[in-house]
Amino acid sequence: MVVDLNFHKVVKNFLSIFFFLLFSSKSFSENFTFKKLGDLSDPWGSSFISNEELIITEKTGKIKIVNIISEEVYEVEHNLNYFVHGQGGLLDIIYQDNYLWISYSENRGDWKTSTSIAKAKLNKKNLDFENIFQAEPPIESGYHFGSRLAIKENYLFASAGERGGGMIAQDPTSHPGSIIRINLDGSIPKDNPKFEGKSNWLPEIYQIGVRNPQGLTYSFFDGKIYASNHGAKGGDWFGEVKKGENYGWKILGWGGTNYSGSKIGPKWKPGFTKAIQYWVPSIAVSAITIYKGNEFDEWNGEALITSLKDKSLRKLNFQNSSKIEETIIFKDKIGRIRDIQVHPVNGKIYFLAGNSLWLMEKKK
Repeated sequence: MVVDLNFHKVVKNFLSIFFFLLFSSKSFSENFTFKKLGDLSDPWGSSFISNEELIITEKTGKIKIVNIISEEVYEVEHNLNYFVHGQGGLLDIIYQDNYLWISYSENRGDWKTSTSIAKAKLNKKNLDFENIFQAEPPIESGYHFGSRLAIKENYLFASAGERGGGMIAQDPTSHPGSIIRINLDGSIPKDNPKFEGKSNWLPEIYQIGVRNPQGLTYSFFDGKIYASNHGAKGGDWFGEVKKGENYGWKILGWGGTNYSGSKIGPKWKPGFTKAIQYWVPSIAVSAITIYKGNEFDEWNGEALITSLKDKSLRKLNFQNSSKIEETIIFKDKIGRIRDIQVHPVNGKIYFLAGNSLWLMEKKK
């Protein structure tokens, strides 16, 4: 009998790698635990208003506060003129210095809605919101509102989806399909692209060419804003928000196709913003954050990416653009993940997933 030593060597190496990955993955997954803190109804956005309380939007129209210590959940009244239609309803919410900003699908009449932003002083019983931004034009569609909010210094960034309108994302005289930058009071920054060479752009627009951006976050490490965006059938991405630039939808397909299977366009070409990471097939990327905290201190400065379709949390080490390292932290543990928040003091991680609020912490 002739023994192929090279064949046996290959098999031995394969098995060694297989078992290493198997057991290293298992040990990693056992480093943290999950705890369900409260039941909700289609939760969408969240923000810490204290070290013990999260304020949460439910897409169906309610705003609630959850005490993460006592696990008490109570509702806050509000005056928003919202319209629940398709993917629309109450969307993201963000807190800073005793004020709240919220994005939502506003009822503009005759079944038309817009991705709008309102501001209110924090009141745990009744919130009196005032609009500071409305995406124009209002559109009769239940698709692709976006929308996430992020604060950098005195600026509020917001993502506005293209409402299923495709090439409207290439029209800087319309808000849908763009990243918005306004001052915290709703006024217009004097250095937005319109005032620096792009005179045909609406004054609130900071970047164009996005489709359905449901992730937006500020990085304390490099001072940049990052976004995530749904492609069509494939072509989700994570990338930097860049002033006056264009992510290319619907000229570019980012590696995806139309749902019919027909081609959209190239993944990328010169003249357009290039994303940091793409996913084909789609993972239905949702909220993102750049981790900063003590609980998982080995993740500091890395992006945490949540998803709806494959119900996963992914970690991206993206500092070296020529060597992006992606790790699936977990999958199919808590359901479709809509939002992620890192506790401002201890660094534990909170998710809106399924119809619940979840805590993830290291196993003691």
